[in-house]
Amino acid sequence: AYECGFEPFGVPGRPFSVRFFLVGILFLIFDLEISFLFPWCVLFNQISPFGFWVMVVFLGVLTLGLIYEWVKGGLEWE
Repeated sequence: AYECGFEPFGVPGRPFSVRFFLVGILFLIFDLEISFLFPWCVLFNQISPFGFWVMVVFLGVLTLGLIYEWVKGGLEWE
């Protein structure tokens, strides 16, 4: 690797396992889920029944995604 005109000091980089990226993506997805749930939890007494069911469907879709990742072995570190 080229480093500002100097000879490289070492190996340009070690390979990362794809599992690191998978765990990072899953963390981002479920972190965003929490950011969507926070306003819903704060205003729970003020939302309409439609808003309640929208969030139930949202949680259901994310739960199905988590189950899918679990069944496919995406959460296992080998």
